[in-house]
Amino acid sequence: MTASLLAALEIAHRALLDCADAGSMHECSDEALLETLHRAAEVRRLVDARSAVLAGEVARRSTAQLSHDGLAQRHGHRTAEELVRVTTGSSKRDARVAVRAGTLLAESLGEGDEGDARPSLPEWAHALVEPVTQGRLSTAALESIRSGLGDVSETVNADALKSAVRALIIDAESLDVDRLFRRARQVRDEIDTAGIADRERARRDARSLRVFRGSDGMTRATWVLDPESAAVVTDLYDRATSPRRGGPTFLSPRDVELIERMNADERTPEQYASDAFLDLLRAGADADSSALLSSGAPSVRIVVTARDLLEGSGSAHIEGQTDPVSLPTARRMLCDGTQAPILIATTGQPLDVGRTQRFFTPRQRVALAARDGGCRWSGCDRPPSWCEAHHIQPWEAENGRTDVADGVLLCRHHHLLVHNNGWRIERHRGPDGLDEYRAIPPARGAGTTEPLALRAHDQTLRRALPARPAA
Repeated sequence: MTASLLAALEIAHRALLDCADAGSMHECSDEALLETLHRAAEVRRLVDARSAVLAGEVARRSTAQLSHDGLAQRHGHRTAEELVRVTTGSSKRDARVAVRAGTLLAESLGEGDEGDARPSLPEWAHALVEPVTQGRLSTAALESIRSGLGDVSETVNADALKSAVRALIIDAESLDVDRLFRRARQVRDEIDTAGIADRERARRDARSLRVFRGSDGMTRATWVLDPESAAVVTDLYDRATSPRRGGPTFLSPRDVELIERMNADERTPEQYASDAFLDLLRAGADADSSALLSSGAPSVRIVVTARDLLEGSGSAHIEGQTDPVSLPTARRMLCDGTQAPILIATTGQPLDVGRTQRFFTPRQRVALAARDGGCRWSGCDRPPSWCEAHHIQPWEAENGRTDVADGVLLCRHHHLLVHNNGWRIERHRGPDGLDEYRAIPPARGAGTTEPLALRAHDQTLRRALPARPAA
């Protein structure tokens, strides 16, 4: 085993050196550069997988049962993670991830000890092993899928999780580790709607606010928020800091005047946010609204399909939050009248007001935010408050309509990219009945000729589709 591992690592090392020939990098084409970067990533995944296997073996030889006879303690280290960190020169986090990944892989590779109490990969996740050991899937991606999907429960069985793993392995080809984790959490919610209330309760129970007084006279606060609480706080935060962080251009004369005053303020965005929240705490509902864009209580919107709300099944989303909430929570939040429901129809479109005006109305902006969940461009995470409404058919030249169906939210960067670089956005009806959008690159200069799928961040609209009869 050791010889084969050393041989594999030697091959990977030589390949990595070939990829990283910096002397010729500036002479290669864009396509060659990206292909080389892709190959280097494959080599790194392979090396990480082999390193994880080695770290897992270090952990096996350093178990607590071995005490001072364990490998780590014989070399003067308290834990296997510490030995791996010192030996590889990596960070504590990287060493911990390597040991955990190697431990999870050990039993699946037939290298674990019978009766070993260490964590192991559950049977429904064994399909992850081969892609990891072949270098097609990183160890970090393994952890994202494993932790994002959770465990078998009363509301979801192993077969459902097996199918989810196979789908996520495919998704991993186009998603980074962070987005893969979020996608795994979304998949869990899609296949386990009955468990949403329990997961929501667990997040609510985990909320906390801690204050730490430092020796330098400063005090630090750590605030852990569940999605419902975060929706209130982030709305106020975005309203206080958006102009200072490159938010969208607002058309209201009052807003333009307020933005100019905010931009002239010498405080940093962080200082401005701190002072704004302090004023809110001091004065409560009567705080000076000039510190925030728009006025009044935080605007929290509940996105839910009309069918789910009528039938009492499924789930809802709080705008701007990635995790769903149960329908009882949605109904509770709607009861006090301070939150607005956004009902999604069976086409996935919440509003249509025709071609009577040039600009999108505030109500249409609310509908776009509910449908898109932020900048719709592939890979962009900008929230709705940072976005502008884009006509996919230009109003002046192509008889474009100011309908939600013919608009998408784009952040300033991607809005300028579309207008200045010759991109087009098209809408078409997908096979599932939802309106789908894609960005068509210009004929030259975009680096790609393939259309980009512009997917909504919010998964609620897919629940708006009529139930399909069983085949």
